Amino acid sequence: MKKTDPCYANYIRILKEELRPAMGCTEPIAIAYAAAKARSVLGALPERLLIEVSGNIIKNVKSVVVPHTGGLRGIPAAAAAGVVAGKADAELEVLSRVTETEINQMAAYLERTPIEVRHADTGHVFDIMLTAYRGADSAFTRIVDYHTNLVTVKRNGELLLEKEVTAQRDEGLTDRSCLSIEGIVDFAESVDPADVEEVLGRQISYNMAIAAEGLRGNYGANIGRTVLRGREYDINYKMRAWAAAASDARMNGCELPVVINSGSGNQGITASVPVIVYARDQGFNHEELLRALCVSNLVTTHLKTGIGRLSAYCGAVSAGAGAGAGLAYLKGGRFKMIAHTVVNAVAVTSGIICDGAKASCAAKIAAAVDAGLLGLAMYEDGNQFFGGDGIVKKGVENTIATVGKLARLGMEQTDREIIELMMENS
Repeated sequence: MKKTDPCYANYIRILKEELRPAMGCTEPIAIAYAAAKARSVLGALPERLLIEVSGNIIKNVKSVVVPHTGGLRGIPAAAAAGVVAGKADAELEVLSRVTETEINQMAAYLERTPIEVRHADTGHVFDIMLTAYRGADSAFTRIVDYHTNLVTVKRNGELLLEKEVTAQRDEGLTDRSCLSIEGIVDFAESVDPADVEEVLGRQISYNMAIAAEGLRGNYGANIGRTVLRGREYDINYKMRAWAAAASDARMNGCELPVVINSGSGNQGITASVPVIVYARDQGFNHEELLRALCVSNLVTTHLKTGIGRLSAYCGAVSAGAGAGAGLAYLKGGRFKMIAHTVVNAVAVTSGIICDGAKASCAAKIAAAVDAGLLGLAMYEDGNQFFGGDGIVKKGVENTIATVGKLARLGMEQTDREIIELMMENS
């Protein structure tokens, strides 16, 4: 793929759009961002908050620790953090500059401030509407479809910002229709490393730092340490363990940032950490690692494009297949090997549900990475799943389209049922 090819520029833009730094789980952070923006528009500390969110936001915020809050969980905590200490200009790093004094103020604010949460069924899987009140004044913010897509800002009913909201589309993002497994491999082989060094270098630094912290500390169910115990020198276990450990830390209050993919830190971790661990263990150079990360990240984004940002379908499945594709690239595989790895991986783990962000995400990541490794090993041993085997279709792009349809349309009722179950009293 030549630099003059329009697809080359699109692939660069997609990487820059998707691989963004974020502090904490991205759904509560999006709420904190909406709240910080509302406070700045209101011009004062709100006396009351109304938060209306789609079911998938409820699902992904209910059980996860919001970073820089002293261990607080849930939608009111995320909103309180944004109001008290959020820096709206930092977007997904809105809580990156919180002081100890502000953490104490958050708890006090939650104690004294009425915060109402409502389930809003607007037809958007991702929807956050936050209204902040003080006396006769009010401020309203709305984020739709993806985490930084601020579409409406009002003060006392006066529109300060309004963007058109269309059904389930990531408006403002680069067209993803150029993505294909063949195109991704072509891009990875021809890309000028200088064009991706900044975005991928940051991913390597951030995601490996939080993985190391997850293995050092005591976070959640400690899936990473459990996977690694007694297998410290087995590279297959190391790849799974380091990825899981990063999620252990991220889901349970670690205050280190991650570089996300497709709106998710867990997906950014899963797509990158196994590839980095393998490349370092096997002595690949930095340029080879960058090219492999182009493959793993873009394959993940390609799979997620048809599924959508939030779904009943666990996003780690797509990222685990992406990791398998990146590993195949490092092993010298190109289109055929990578295509079979992706098909084999999604054939194994496409039934894993997303029941929100929480400690068990780390275990799902370990399983998804394992499926990527199995998919690759199958190809290396001359084995594969064929079109007609369950949801597998003839051709990798047909299989990817089928998985997208399954997750986006086929699992709609599953998603509603998961949300209802999670909203019941535990």
